Amino acid sequence: MASFSIEDFIGNGSLKKILPKLLEEGWDDVPTLKVMNSEDMDDLGMTRQQRDALEIRSYLHDRGLVQYGDKLESSGKCLPELLSLSTVDLSSQFGMKRGHIARFMDRTSACGIGPLPASYSLPARKRSTIPSRNNSMYKSELSSVNSRKLQSVTKSPGRSSAGYDLSLEQSKATFKIKDGHVYKGIVAAMPAEPRACGCVQPPEIVEDVAPYSSIENISIQKLTPEYKIGVERLVKTSTPPMKASELWREKPAILLCIRRPGCIMCRAEAHQLYTKKPIFDALGVQLFAVLHEHIESEVKDFWPRYWGGAVLFDRGMEFFKALGGGKLLKDKFISGFLFNPRAIANYKRAKAMEVDQNFKGEGEIKGGLFIVGKGKSGVAYQFIERNFGDWAPTAEVVEICTHFQNQQRSQFESTNSIQGEEQVGF
Repeated sequence: MASFSIEDFIGNGSLKKILPKLLEEGWDDVPTLKVMNSEDMDDLGMTRQQRDALEIRSYLHDRGLVQYGDKLESSGKCLPELLSLSTVDLSSQFGMKRGHIARFMDRTSACGIGPLPASYSLPARKRSTIPSRNNSMYKSELSSVNSRKLQSVTKSPGRSSAGYDLSLEQSKATFKIKDGHVYKGIVAAMPAEPRACGCVQPPEIVEDVAPYSSIENISIQKLTPEYKIGVERLVKTSTPPMKASELWREKPAILLCIRRPGCIMCRAEAHQLYTKKPIFDALGVQLFAVLHEHIESEVKDFWPRYWGGAVLFDRGMEFFKALGGGKLLKDKFISGFLFNPRAIANYKRAKAMEVDQNFKGEGEIKGGLFIVGKGKSGVAYQFIERNFGDWAPTAEVVEICTHFQNQQRSQFESTNSIQGEEQVGF
């Protein structure tokens, strides 16, 4: 699976020359860099060689084949030309393995963020000041940003020739919530399946969302910052404990509670969620991964390869207890995995994504995901890992986060309306 380290992504090719400018303009993480469009490239003054390099490397990253980036780029060929080569040429010229050739030629197997629905937009990369309170000016800027950044994702440069373009209707379908999940309010979990012919009962899960009081005072420690160009060395920096409520004081937050950072299923889940970072940036939502044990080597292997967001340490396992209504949700390897067909299916799904794994650390404590609103608004969504390797449906996570943006926009427009009435003497 492709790493989220931007140094690994750009390699030693032509993009390395413009790293300082990419950082200055805000293209400082892999998911965001991959949605750059032709207009953004014009602003950066990118050469044709650099444009081709970005397209090639984005394509390879989607398929976990970044190790071939330097060789393919140095060939001087653009992506459509590379895709037209025979399997013999790919093997002889670039040393590509047989299984990797099949993945390279499969244009439908991309695992990146993909096209976004028309209702989602990405923020401008240039750092700008807070929008004016003038409502018309705000709407004008918002419209401009939406139009530009939607083009970045729905039609990346040159990709039409590779058969990439999808209609808006197809794009919307990507994020439709699928059947097969059990929802009760804002607590969600995958269905339980019979284990060992019904002889083993799955553990019970809570049906009520965790009260805000159970998470606001949790003591957490930041083990890594959010990954950007040149900050990888900061993983060794020790930070003092802080209250969890500080995380979402100004912006909503997604907290992905990781069962074990070396677990193949946990790594796959973290990776697929972080690929959606541009969406959550656009919605004003932060991303955090939460661990219940701190093994330094495991943190280094996990970040930023599988997860580029900040990593937090929950020493008291309080977030994990909150998922279980005050107690840890645990399952044994034999009953929870070997006798559980859904867990085995989850493992096979992760295995197909070419994820490495190890068996270091405690792996029986179940994880999950929280979406917490800004300030003291509370837990908006809670997903519980009922079976080992269950993922919160991305469609549902995006949908919940969209509500935050809509609420903020409504509040902004309401405030402007009141101020406008005051100015005219109402």
